Amino acid sequence: MTTSTRGTKIPAVLVLEDGRSFRGRAYGAVGETFGEAVFSTGMTGYQETLTDPSYHRQVVVMTAPHVGNTGVNDEDDESQRIWVAGYVVRDPARTPSNWRAKRSLDEQLVAQGVVGISGIDTRALTRHLRERGAMRVGIFSGDALPYEGTMLAKVRQVPEMAGADLSAQVATKETYVVPAIGEKRFTVAAVDLGIKGMTPQRMAERGIEVHVLPATATAEDVYAVGPDGVFFSNGPGDPATADGPVAVMQEVLQRKTPLFGICFGNQILGRALGFGTFKLKYGHRGINQPVQDRTTGKVEVTAHNHGFAVDAPLDKVSDTPYGRAEVTHVCLNDNVVEGLHLLDQPAFSVQYHPEAAAGPHDAAYLFDRFVQLMEGQRA
Repeated sequence: MTTSTRGTKIPAVLVLEDGRSFRGRAYGAVGETFGEAVFSTGMTGYQETLTDPSYHRQVVVMTAPHVGNTGVNDEDDESQRIWVAGYVVRDPARTPSNWRAKRSLDEQLVAQGVVGISGIDTRALTRHLRERGAMRVGIFSGDALPYEGTMLAKVRQVPEMAGADLSAQVATKETYVVPAIGEKRFTVAAVDLGIKGMTPQRMAERGIEVHVLPATATAEDVYAVGPDGVFFSNGPGDPATADGPVAVMQEVLQRKTPLFGICFGNQILGRALGFGTFKLKYGHRGINQPVQDRTTGKVEVTAHNHGFAVDAPLDKVSDTPYGRAEVTHVCLNDNVVEGLHLLDQPAFSVQYHPEAAAGPHDAAYLFDRFVQLMEGQRA
């Protein structure tokens, strides 16, 4: 239950599951909310972050101190709604200033019932999450401000992200088609595990007609569209729970159809090949993460949003049921696997977001690589 009292200084409290708390002011809707506390290091692109389905059930802490300066427009959403469970900022903009803005960020949060908090030391909170790891959290404001011991008990009752099966909760329920821009060159079946709107757009720009299928799609559903390639999207939750998408991907690999996966799709490919996955301490989130493409040696600045990673060897080529596989990309901050590809058939994936509507666009070439795989298969 949430209410709004825009313009007043309503007290709010953020409570972490380890007992640490931060006091500030209500921002957005007033009430209570729960989720996993994570931090995002992007200085721009907050509208794309808020509407990214991969943030489902997560309370996002913005490390940039000033948020909301450019307001909210009607063009930059990555989905039909805000998905974050809660929002944490230090200094929200008093007035948006941008020619595209239609409303303030605060107004958008209120309209969609997103409970937030402002006026806290987000630097201290971020340092705490880096040291202790992402953890469950609650934000309480207005009538939802009970005795603090009750708040902590509520936070500790929230399900953890490990073991969470969430992709079907955020994915489309019905198949829809994004037409190719200009001449149609290929048809791609995209399994929606929490897809962002810019992803089919980037493919459409390359002459691809994209059929976006529900997360529950079967291999029969995928091949019913006659695809030249198959795509598996980003999405929320623990990849260890995604047995259905893994089985579908294994069928795609069996048929040797060109395959591309992003983020959750990278973890699905890892599992399909026989690798494990694990939860990162605090994850990678933001638009300034350095990744090296080991096939070219080039370092790219990339956009990330993931709390899980693939456990694959960095120092050798691995034998899998579908041929040889190797790690193609690594994060230069911590050597986490950021990309995989098969040497004996047309399949690859990356852990980050090459569509990155808010930028950077260093990795946009990966969509061209997908096109090249489909051209090679057709030839």
